Amino acid sequence: MSQDPLVILMPSGRRDRVPAGATLLDAARQMGVEIESICGGRLTCGKCKVQIEEGSFPKHGIVSASAHLSPASREEQALLAEMHASGCRLSCVAAVQGDVLVFVPEESRAHKQIIRKSATDRVIDVAPAVRQVYVEVEPAALGHHRGDWGRLQDALAAEWGLSDLRIDLYALQRLQAALRKGKWTVTVTLWQDREVIDVQPGYAEGVYGLAVDIGSTTVAGYLCDLRTGQLLATESAMNPQVIYGEDLMSRISYAMQHRDGLDKMHKAIIDTLNKLAAAAARSANLRASQIHEAVFVGNTTMIHLLLGIDPVELGGAPFALANRDAMDLKARDLGLRLHPAANVHVLPAEAGHVGADNVGVLIAEEPYNQDEIVLTVDVGTNAEIVLGHRQWMYSASSPTGPAFEGAQITFGMRAAPGAIERVRIDPISKQARFRVIGEERWSDAWPAGPDVPVEEQPKHLASGICGSGIIEVIAEMFLAGILLPDGRLHPDCQGALFRWNGRKGAYLLAAGHQTTTGEPIYVTQDDVRSIQLAKAALYAGAKLLMNRAGVARVDRVVMAGAFGSYIDPKYAMILGLIPDCQLDRVSAVGNAAGDGARIALLNRRKREEAQRIAEWVRYVETAVDPAFQQEFIAAIHLPHAVDAFPHLDGLLPAAAIDFQPTRTRTRRVRA
Repeated sequence: MSQDPLVILMPSGRRDRVPAGATLLDAARQMGVEIESICGGRLTCGKCKVQIEEGSFPKHGIVSASAHLSPASREEQALLAEMHASGCRLSCVAAVQGDVLVFVPEESRAHKQIIRKSATDRVIDVAPAVRQVYVEVEPAALGHHRGDWGRLQDALAAEWGLSDLRIDLYALQRLQAALRKGKWTVTVTLWQDREVIDVQPGYAEGVYGLAVDIGSTTVAGYLCDLRTGQLLATESAMNPQVIYGEDLMSRISYAMQHRDGLDKMHKAIIDTLNKLAAAAARSANLRASQIHEAVFVGNTTMIHLLLGIDPVELGGAPFALANRDAMDLKARDLGLRLHPAANVHVLPAEAGHVGADNVGVLIAEEPYNQDEIVLTVDVGTNAEIVLGHRQWMYSASSPTGPAFEGAQITFGMRAAPGAIERVRIDPISKQARFRVIGEERWSDAWPAGPDVPVEEQPKHLASGICGSGIIEVIAEMFLAGILLPDGRLHPDCQGALFRWNGRKGAYLLAAGHQTTTGEPIYVTQDDVRSIQLAKAALYAGAKLLMNRAGVARVDRVVMAGAFGSYIDPKYAMILGLIPDCQLDRVSAVGNAAGDGARIALLNRRKREEAQRIAEWVRYVETAVDPAFQQEFIAAIHLPHAVDAFPHLDGLLPAAAIDFQPTRTRTRRVRA
């Protein structure tokens, strides 16, 4: 008997089998993913458009094709043509006939993704690479055969002490008209005091830059006034490359296995960056063509894909980069629609899998200027870890995977309204209460029943569990005695809150009346295992650096990134995500990689500092270090099997103290 077609929705990552003939809209609703549909399938609003990805996706185990949907009718084709949405389908009428991988664009999502990568307030010394100067140029005259560019060079040397300049072709094409319109006075836009990138008649002002953190899952951009340093707009978007793989190795594999894989992923990120730049400019009442410079950070795979460089060499030892150093490129050469002569600066990388995003974190937090031993962790699909102080620094990359962001979790989802983000479990009754994004009340404060007045009903029912929610529920299950330290559900846990399939258990987090689909949300044994593997990789990377540096403890832990900013440090330590440290010495610093990009945008000297630090940090390759595997195995337990945890006295259940794992040794700790 053949199986029903498998539908995978991105970027939420939700998947399910649906009956053949069901519409994509119905399939999305079945999975708790809400797609805009105002007209109710009457082919008038066009709000429910989606994109079907073509090709083989080994990671998902499917071959996706637009032919796996019912053919588009003339009415649907006409509406899509009217919206200039070629290559899309309307989910309200497209019926599923085979396996499909579907991308739901931002504008089609009823509940927009919440991308928590806002800029942090920081004191930044403003000394940008781009500036404007006003000059008076000697008019052209008969008998004087020096060209207009030569006369402008003379004026810049005499009035501003600038020499050895070059001029971009775009600026040269505008030069003569600008000089004559401005009656031989012009405002010159300079990059690094080495290149003229624009010439405007008379006096003009306004130079703007864009700092962008290209994450594996999310992209965040910060539009700044380069003269004042003011943050003018913040925009963010999902990284569309998640379609081709949620983690770095999956994207590298996609590029290797598909002839057009690199081109697809390169085009996807460039299109997203153009949309992000346009949106940020609109928010500031500007045009994208007024953005004179951009600074990009991202992990090494993201930077390779941004530049259209095949990342295949990053997929195996010796993990060779195409280029480790900082780069300055023309935006137009990448297909970016910024100022026609705009430059793009890419911060340097440290090694094969510790990239420009980590360097951005370093110049934002400056642990290399501290006396304390600081452990800096940027948590994402690939965690970058740095340990050290002013005398030495070690860095490493740890393959945590996408579980922390809700992927590989049965009811996992990205942060969006309806995602469970906070959980508490009563240790006696084992009953959970939770809070979802977009709802201020906890679930136990929601009135239940069909007669509840509309004004008392929750704004958002639970749709799934996001990263911070899965961390808290597993930590709370451990504290409540539902989980044993080896990650197994306690066999004594029976009753309505538990579901058992042989030796594998599942815990009821949300009942059917609390969810968007009407179906209960469970935390399964496999979910716990996914988080154990992810947290063990993170912890093992940190321990490897500590062992390499010869230190037993760290003085401070800094958690960077959107995920790190929303984890309660207590739960991070209960699970064993991070080494033992005083809880009040664990802090979250937000999107430090994006802040580092913004600092480099506003201060050209910080770019030189970034290059020095990237070369100075000593990189430890976890993939080939045998000690990493030992630390990883020991760290799978909750919290972990090799450290004492005095800072958690009174929080851990007795089982965590007395538990003796089969193949690893845990120290007995008494309160």
